[in-house]
Amino acid sequence: MIEFHLDGRSGVSPYLQLVQQVRHALRLGVLREGDQMPTVKEVVAHLAINANTVLKAYRELEHEGLVAARPGVGTFVTATLTNASLAAHGPLRLELRRWLAKARRAGLDDESIEALFMTTFRTAAQEDIA
Repeated sequence: MIEFHLDGRSGVSPYLQLVQQVRHALRLGVLREGDQMPTVKEVVAHLAINANTVLKAYRELEHEGLVAARPGVGTFVTATLTNASLAAHGPLRLELRRWLAKARRAGLDDESIEALFMTTFRTAAQEDIA
């Protein structure tokens, strides 16, 4: 089951953070078709956020066809975002962990690592488009 977390410094709204976390979990195979999502009450208790925030996230996921609410039973995953590349995740994750360790040894803090990664990621994506 997915365990949500919120980053108040991210600048991303809480409901959108929940949506993104579900999408990531679906891409990485953490959530699979048929899995039950945490109840709104559980998420509210864990994150200390408004129930409407969770409901908004779940509605968005439902609109995207990724989950479906079953009244009186719960919300369940109805689709996946994984593909054949899932097998490549293990070696890539190991390589990324090594890179993160190098970055930390070089003295970078979490925010610097994230900034370096995201800037490089966006630049590479733009170069691929051009």
